[in-house]
Amino acid sequence: MKETKTLNLNKWYLAFRKKRMFLILLAPISFILLWISQNSSYFAEMIFARKIYRGIAYSVSFLSGKIPFSIMEIVIKLFLPIVLAGLVYLIIQLIKRKQKGKTATYILLLSLINIGCIASVIFFLYVVMAGINYNRYSFAQISGYTLENSSVQELYELDQSLAVRAAEVRKLITEEGGAFTQDGVIVIDKSNWKELVNAAAAAYEKIGAEYPQLEGNYKSVKAVSSSKVMSAMEITGIFWPFSMEANVNIDVPDYTIPATMLHELAHLRGFMREDEANFISYLVCSNSDDNVLKYSGLMLALSYVGNQLYNQSTEYYEKARALYTEEMNADLRENYYYWVQFEDTVISTASNTINDNYLKANNQSDGVKSYGRMVDLLLAEYKAGK
Repeated sequence: MKETKTLNLNKWYLAFRKKRMFLILLAPISFILLWISQNSSYFAEMIFARKIYRGIAYSVSFLSGKIPFSIMEIVIKLFLPIVLAGLVYLIIQLIKRKQKGKTATYILLLSLINIGCIASVIFFLYVVMAGINYNRYSFAQISGYTLENSSVQELYELDQSLAVRAAEVRKLITEEGGAFTQDGVIVIDKSNWKELVNAAAAAYEKIGAEYPQLEGNYKSVKAVSSSKVMSAMEITGIFWPFSMEANVNIDVPDYTIPATMLHELAHLRGFMREDEANFISYLVCSNSDDNVLKYSGLMLALSYVGNQLYNQSTEYYEKARALYTEEMNADLRENYYYWVQFEDTVISTASNTINDNYLKANNQSDGVKSYGRMVDLLLAEYKAGK
């Protein structure tokens, strides 16, 4: 009887009879869901994003928001030790295989199946918590904005408008007694992170009255302790779908942090396209009652519009740039000198290549009219306001 059992264990195909094998089925199910969403924006938007995803996002972010540290950061730090521990365990199993009546083929195959099951679960979670949302309606469709080709003159007028608004808000921050460095750069008290998160949540709550799809009391926003590493990779924020966390780099110039927070919170609400998340960040920030948030969003928009205007007409760009105040220029200098130290390094180049391929894999290069989706949305909002 014992010999028969040993012989059965030696049969490699018994590895496929493990109960966990059903987890492999999550992979094809994930591909089917992606295929449906890619071929039906109605499914991605009306059935999934507005119903199924919203429930998942709120539930998971509510729980992760109770944890004071970044779950993503812990998972990344533990990844390599876990992989090494798995390899050690595999080696031990191969050494002891004869004692347990198992062949090397059986053990290796079982290990591959386990890896496949883990990968299948991770891929399924990614698809449900992020992947499908790449195929939902564009924010222009949801908000009613019309994207159209715009003239350089209109781009110039938009740049002027943003510069004037940013200058006014920057002056208010000074009058309110905001904190600044010796160089006149804005300082945010990051030690009171909860207050900043509450301000971001309040800004979304306010804008939700006009844009219902931006509603939701999400507060799972984490300050990453390894922010310097993120900067080396030229990353300001990461939305981690597995825990529904908005992870924010806090080593960057302070005035940019609120816009990053609201950008990642846009992802948490299911708006995965980077350019749309940027516009939503601007939209929410600029309508906030908090002047630091307002300024952060305006400067984000101004950087995009200014870059496009410079590419189209240096003459118009210089005219608009003359509207920047000394305080605005101080903030911009701080931002420039901070990021220039990370340009074209091995780490930043590798990170940008990976991110570029990820964005292309999720079809994020479509939907632009003339200046890119972010600027086109800004132009659409500006024209609607006029």
